[in-house]
Amino acid sequence: MSIARIRIMAFALSFLGGAATAEDTASTQAELRPFAASYAVKYKGINAGTTRLDLKRDSQGVYTYESRANARGLFRLAFSDEITQTSWFVIVDDRVVPVRYLADDGSEDTERDIQLEFDWDAHRARGVAEDRKVDVTLPEGAQDAMSIQAAHLLDLARGGKSMSYDMVDKDRIKEYDYRLEGTQRIKTAIGELDTVIYRVERQGSRRVTRTWHAPSLGYLPVKGERLRDGKREFQMEIASLERR
Repeated sequence: MSIARIRIMAFALSFLGGAATAEDTASTQAELRPFAASYAVKYKGINAGTTRLDLKRDSQGVYTYESRANARGLFRLAFSDEITQTSWFVIVDDRVVPVRYLADDGSEDTERDIQLEFDWDAHRARGVAEDRKVDVTLPEGAQDAMSIQAAHLLDLARGGKSMSYDMVDKDRIKEYDYRLEGTQRIKTAIGELDTVIYRVERQGSRRVTRTWHAPSLGYLPVKGERLRDGKREFQMEIASLERR
């Protein structure tokens, strides 16, 4: 397996980026409800690993949202370390506002790690990404790779249909479009669920992500897949869910 393939596999293990369950009843004052969920990951139909998502909220109203991805089987021979992504954010005027973001590929090397601090007074994101300094201008409403999913969830809980978000990707700002594709009732490890399907893509990219969100679970994603040139690379399905 090539180094490029290993890196794609590693970060695709957490390609959902995270997903926070909102209160089950949609509201203009939607809140995020702490939870822990695990997902099974497949690469081209082969069991590749698991991802665990964990959302917590402290007494000051700061959310910590963490993803932990682990390879399994033959994939573990090529990538044995746990990949983590963590976002700290607050909700201001019913909007997700990221404060800090960390990504760690689990190895002793830092060439794949990211550390960002969001300075909203100056509208700058500063830090280090893959051993290179980052200092970029933040558009209003910009997100990190984890908080973007929480922002999308809040929009869904308020009745939103299709939307776009700016996201800080290393030292660049990229725009992602979330478009409603339809509805589907699917069978999952936690039961049969009605879902809404979203297509996520970035202009100029050959990759597309599709996610299945369950309204009865506060729009928690229960299934996802990543396609490249129309062919499925990775698929994720929910394995367990714990409410807190």
